[in-house]
Amino acid sequence: MQQFVVEWGDRPFAYIQCYDPAAWPDHGFGALPNGTRGIDQFIGEPEMVDCGHGSAFIRAFVEDLLQSGTPRVLSDPDPGNSRAVKAYEKAGFRRDRRVRTADCGAFLMVREL
Repeated sequence: MQQFVVEWGDRPFAYIQCYDPAAWPDHGFGALPNGTRGIDQFIGEPEMVDCGHGSAFIRAFVEDLLQSGTPRVLSDPDPGNSRAVKAYEKAGFRRDRRVRTADCGAFLMVREL
């Protein structure tokens, strides 16, 4: 798993991690192309929420992955977290379907080139 702190200028405000979903046999996402990556993120500074930063850094991070040859990027936000779902949609993800992960139910959201 790769882990990153996201900064605006010199100010750290968010976190994003990138992982190989195939490393978790119970991922619940179904068959995936080789090289698929999953991401999770959060913004830790309350005043940075609802400013467009989440969708912006997700979009930039994912576009870099896709341009580097990653065939598909996934995320699995809680269906009740409308703020996260909207951020992923603004970053170019589409809702694929509801899935059952090892932790809970989630939306499977997908981004491809």
